[in-house]
Amino acid sequence: MAGITAEQALFVNGMYMDAVKRESAATKNVLAAVPAGKCDYKPDECSKTAMELARHIAAAECRLLAIPIQGEFNTSGPSPLPESVKTPTEIAAWYEQSTADTLAKLSKLTPEQLTKIVNFRGLFEMPAVMYLQFALHHSIHHRGQLSAYLRAMGGKVPAIYGESFDSAAAKKAAGG
Repeated sequence: MAGITAEQALFVNGMYMDAVKRESAATKNVLAAVPAGKCDYKPDECSKTAMELARHIAAAECRLLAIPIQGEFNTSGPSPLPESVKTPTEIAAWYEQSTADTLAKLSKLTPEQLTKIVNFRGLFEMPAVMYLQFALHHSIHHRGQLSAYLRAMGGKVPAIYGESFDSAAAKKAAGG
């Protein structure tokens, strides 16, 4: 991908930060909706368990959103999601705080940081700010996978884009 101007980078940063903020609320709700006693569920032998998928969503988004901040894609060291975070509720809370902290840092980046070309595992290179789009698409993809697990685990699917069947039923039951 060709480079972008400083003005374009600032625009893209603002646009994708807003999108990450909106989408992260739905992602947090899906993470929190995983039934704690069913974390080992997986629909197929080659699939991740619900807990593996929840941890992947939270940790990968953290790493991908950090690319413009760090100026590189860094997978060295342990997962950014601490091993002490064990339950779906804890993952959702950690994810919410991590995303808020990261968005605050992203809002302070300079055009030079945002336009820096970053290599992704030797597969492709693009301006650092474009990794916000990559992070967003990655999380939405895996959030869709995890939301498809929920009913099979006996859980409820939260509203993602408008009401879900379960959120509408809960609203109706509450008299709304």
